[in-house]
Amino acid sequence: MSINATILQTIGQTPLISLSNMNRSDEAQVLFKYERYNPGGSIKDRAALYLVETAERKGWLKPGGTLIESSSGNFGISLAMIGAAKGYRVIILVDPKTTPANLALMKGFGAEVIVVTEQDDSGSYHKTRIALANRLASEIPDAYRPDQCFNLLNQEAHYRGTAREIFEQCSGKLGAFITAVSTGGQLGGISRFFKTYAPQVQIVGVDAIGSTIFGGEADAYRTPGVGLSWTPVNLTLSNLDYAYKVSDAAAFATARAFARHEGILMGPSSGACALVALKLARQIDPKQKVICMISDGGDRYIHTLFDDEWMRGQGFSTTAGIADIRNLAYELEPWSESPSECANEKMSLIESLHVPQTTLLANAELHIKQMRQEKKAPVNAFLD
Repeated sequence: MSINATILQTIGQTPLISLSNMNRSDEAQVLFKYERYNPGGSIKDRAALYLVETAERKGWLKPGGTLIESSSGNFGISLAMIGAAKGYRVIILVDPKTTPANLALMKGFGAEVIVVTEQDDSGSYHKTRIALANRLASEIPDAYRPDQCFNLLNQEAHYRGTAREIFEQCSGKLGAFITAVSTGGQLGGISRFFKTYAPQVQIVGVDAIGSTIFGGEADAYRTPGVGLSWTPVNLTLSNLDYAYKVSDAAAFATARAFARHEGILMGPSSGACALVALKLARQIDPKQKVICMISDGGDRYIHTLFDDEWMRGQGFSTTAGIADIRNLAYELEPWSESPSECANEKMSLIESLHVPQTTLLANAELHIKQMRQEKKAPVNAFLD
């Protein structure tokens, strides 16, 4: 009998799932990396645990300490679960767009939730949430800020863990990898891994129309779990081959369609990625595989994505079929075929938002480590 000491030991080793109806036999095979199987219900469990356990080893987080984070949902849920398992106080700063389901889950794990209602200069809440989280972390004794937006340990978690897991599952037959981008951790870490060890793999980032991670005009958007008003430090755009921006209407309609026609629950940001995956499946070698990250399950969007009245109120389709979604995918065009030219970096935010010293120290240590790795043969770096 195999027994896990805590729920946290079940994080990772999530399955790849093929499609029965949306993907045709003469196309590249689309496989979903289904992160809903993590105990906290999303991919954020991976980075959250890595950040917490690194902080424990470094002495930045001590027994009985407090975790303070800015999160719209999944990362906050992950930290709340980890805090419950490890005995930490957890404070999560959210905003009015956070869904009732996400709020309930955070509170259910025992987290204290603060709703930040002041908008920043972009009309969003990211900067005001982060600034307040940093201030609280400086004022509360024994507090630690994982700082998913600015801490490069976020991408390191996916470079060391998620990317290798995908690499081993695909047996070298991967043609393209697709995921959404917000804090840049998963896309940053996974793209760095594949550009080092399998540079032939196409790396594709997906964002919402209205976000300016890849530049463009800022505008309001409904898709949760994506977007920022700047290019995150966790993301090196030169490691990306394509960037796509997907409308709210297409993202929500696609997520609904996959539930109805494949029996696969996913959130709207994953719906956007799945749409791009169907596009790429028509373009690359049919012998290759397209891996699409499905970051969480649709059950935590039950009051929006799966509420017919809410969907109709937004003007989103509740009945899109297989042909409709495939047509949407066919009509998609990349936002950029040279994402490195779309940088919207704002390094001044590190100072203006008072990024914690623990983040700056972690980033400096990782920079030195990565420079040393680059001097080794790739196979040796991989084995390390």
